[in-house]
Amino acid sequence: MLEDLNNVMRTRRSQSSGNPVSPRTAEVAPDATEGARHHVPVLLHEALTALQIRTDDIVVDATLGGAGHARAIADNLGVQGILVGFDLDQDAIGRSKKALQKALPRTYLVQANFRNLAPELEKLGIKKITKALFDLGWSSYQLDSGRGFSFLTDEPLLMTYAKEGGTLTAETIVNEWGEESLADVIFGWGQERYARRIAKMIVDRRKVRPFQTARELAETIREAVPPPARRGRLHPATKTFQALRIAVNDELGALTEGLKAAWDSLAPGGRIAIITFHSIEDGVVKRAFAELEKKGEGIRITRKPIPASEDEIRENPRARSAKLRVIQKNS
Repeated sequence: MLEDLNNVMRTRRSQSSGNPVSPRTAEVAPDATEGARHHVPVLLHEALTALQIRTDDIVVDATLGGAGHARAIADNLGVQGILVGFDLDQDAIGRSKKALQKALPRTYLVQANFRNLAPELEKLGIKKITKALFDLGWSSYQLDSGRGFSFLTDEPLLMTYAKEGGTLTAETIVNEWGEESLADVIFGWGQERYARRIAKMIVDRRKVRPFQTARELAETIREAVPPPARRGRLHPATKTFQALRIAVNDELGALTEGLKAAWDSLAPGGRIAIITFHSIEDGVVKRAFAELEKKGEGIRITRKPIPASEDEIRENPRARSAKLRVIQKNS
């Protein structure tokens, strides 16, 4: 179903705008009330232990974010090691430069989507890597990015990971896409049970006045769901915002391409670790790893995903839905 939905979303045109999803790095968006506090890397110990980083490894951190994982990786590398960090957000690149300025290994920070991993490594003259980490969760800094990720702000509805934005934004989707397309996206990528009610309310509301801010959209979604659904642990707009973010950034397409690129660049005996935060992403990773093992190309180090410990969840609630999967390439 997921593959079918991906194909539909890449080709279906909005009934009102005629614009398809343009091809293209998450857990369910944290409640806006949590605020953008200091970012804490999730499953840090588990990921580093599973990767078995050696001092001379060539490691890709595909999602720099707050640089928590990257800093820990650098601490495990020696002067012969190499760390290559990717992030589409130039602010994340800036934070990482500060965090890694005293790092021992050679460090390259690349402002690019990890789906472009192969050509970027080629530019650096790196033919093979030995380890790669993908942390697909949110960086807490993104809630303060001014791009409409937070439910309770009057920020413009962008939801783009790149600071400079892109051709497709959440504002375009909610104001121009047809009701059926909206419902498909919200249900398929947000797993929102009230997707059709929300899509109808969005279309009705934009006839009166186009959506401009995240708060306007969140309030409309809240009105669309039944009263009991407004009182849950998560904000009623959480799943819809997740779906829009995935669509805007083509996250699933990027994950598929980025994982393939990392695998093709991985040296025999090397490992890839991926941390996911919702079942859609985890399903993509699970199937990809299983297929690689079935073809005899690798072996899954984790048959079942590793969750965060109770202690970590208590200290960092963002970790509650995190899952870690690891695969090793056959020699």
